[in-house]
Amino acid sequence: MPPRKNSAARDSDLAIIQQLDALLPGLLKKRPGSIASFWPLAGEPDLRPLASKGLPLALPRTEPSGLCFLPWHADTVLEPDSCGIPSPRRQRPLAAEELAVLLVPALAVDQRGIRLGSGGGWYDRLRADPGWGAVPALVVLPQAFVRAQLPRDPWDIPFQGWITEQGLSWVQ
Repeated sequence: MPPRKNSAARDSDLAIIQQLDALLPGLLKKRPGSIASFWPLAGEPDLRPLASKGLPLALPRTEPSGLCFLPWHADTVLEPDSCGIPSPRRQRPLAAEELAVLLVPALAVDQRGIRLGSGGGWYDRLRADPGWGAVPALVVLPQAFVRAQLPRDPWDIPFQGWITEQGLSWVQ
């Protein structure tokens, strides 16, 4: 379980969920499929309340071969993946074409869509594949962590936008 959050962080998470409630129906209409979410680590928004809304969800699973997404419901049995993060038990992973959108956590994002993650490059390697690169990908984080510019490595793949408690911002 993620560590307990202070009330400001919980309020931010709630506001982000409210923004997603307004945004996701339109995204699902444009591209039907599962919503690839994430299990929250320390400091990351907690999107688990989406599981109670009847939306088709998926969680990531890291394996030696790379990152995959597996269907997830509130009652899905979870087990640690290769990074020790709770994820659904191994089953047939979803193909990129089965996902409507990737929601990805970040330590920061900049105006160009460059994301600072926790390391490992899992999402960059996944999105380097053309099929996965075609899945709309949005960073989810508190507004306080949106920056004008972050350093960019050659392997960084910009995201299309980000969602904060203030709403959705698209990269220009």
